[in-house]
Amino acid sequence: MQAGPVRQTAYATFARQTRTIVQLTFLGTGTSQGIPVIGCRCVVCQSRDPRDHRTRSAVLLEHKGARLLIDAGPDLRQQMLREGVGELGAVLLTHEHMDHISGMDDLRAFSFAHDPPRAVPVYADERTLGAVQRVYAYAFSNHTYPGLPQFNLHTIGDRPFRVDGVEVVPVEVMHHNLPVKAFRIGKLAYITDAKFIAPNERDKLRGLDVLVVNALRMKPHYSHFNVAEALALVEELAPAQAYFTHISHLMGRHGEVQLPAGVALAYDGLKVDL
Repeated sequence: MQAGPVRQTAYATFARQTRTIVQLTFLGTGTSQGIPVIGCRCVVCQSRDPRDHRTRSAVLLEHKGARLLIDAGPDLRQQMLREGVGELGAVLLTHEHMDHISGMDDLRAFSFAHDPPRAVPVYADERTLGAVQRVYAYAFSNHTYPGLPQFNLHTIGDRPFRVDGVEVVPVEVMHHNLPVKAFRIGKLAYITDAKFIAPNERDKLRGLDVLVVNALRMKPHYSHFNVAEALALVEELAPAQAYFTHISHLMGRHGEVQLPAGVALAYDGLKVDL
């Protein structure tokens, strides 16, 4: 599915006339529990609409020959198999919560696809990489054995960095009191688990063709944007198209959620070409 911008931009016109610059695949669009939630009998969890079946949030970006994964939650194996992904260039992590890192053991498949095995490059801030080293201590132990995941850790800060020739601009957002990294690549930005974004960080998000941002539910939440807060951010930043992700079952059924033109709920498997 191709994004349908509300306003025409020079960048979007150029992309249509030449070729796809970036392809974004929504691997997962659910919050930490996913949908359906275990034991829940609500109308969303019982929905037969496949757009209401949400694995934990992650995306795949393909740009200039690079293939970048943002976050690796507990549904990573299922997501990779569903999309037929057999190669990754690198992994970007937004933060250390388990719905964003607990599938990293399955990244070993991408190491073993090479002979000899190649460590998977992982980019995150110092705190998140410390959590990876604690959770996956066996991968960093001196007592190694065949079959272990292999990670090549890269610490990022506030400055742009390059991965496989692609410039990535980190943007700090606040998940209650926890700093989380959002990422901007070209005219695309991906934000998850945000409740507050400082004005200087918002300035990094202007001039976008596509904005992806978390919107947990209709009612307010202490650590996530709700729909009203996400819409306010969209109005301020004025991207050509916005998609909401990190969605809970309390949002309501996908087909019944009403949003303004140029704003849509993402769903698992959605592909957006810029």
